[in-house]
Amino acid sequence: MDRVFYADLLGKGNRFYLKPAAAITTARRAGATATLDQLNKYFSLMQMPIVTSQYWNLVHGASDGQVEQDAEGLQTMRTLARNMAFILKCKQVALEHGVRMPEREATMFTNFVR
Repeated sequence: MDRVFYADLLGKGNRFYLKPAAAITTARRAGATATLDQLNKYFSLMQMPIVTSQYWNLVHGASDGQVEQDAEGLQTMRTLARNMAFILKCKQVALEHGVRMPEREATMFTNFVR
């Protein structure tokens, strides 16, 4: 992910601009929220709307069978899928009705120390 987002950032930065995104993680026990935070930073950097669910986008389990038993996690995934579909439909309808995407400003790179 570092390479693809960095390459786009150094280019025109249009490949991911305003494309809805959602990170999903799975964990045996803990650590999934830190991973979600890290993945969402990529989306924020590229001005991608982050689609959410009713809870953090994660499921628990060490194997397929265990993940399938995580009823709350699976409900979260279903909700996320519906929310993503809705956002994509909204974007399509907006574009079909002449709502233009916002103009991008050129990215400025500055240092805190000058």
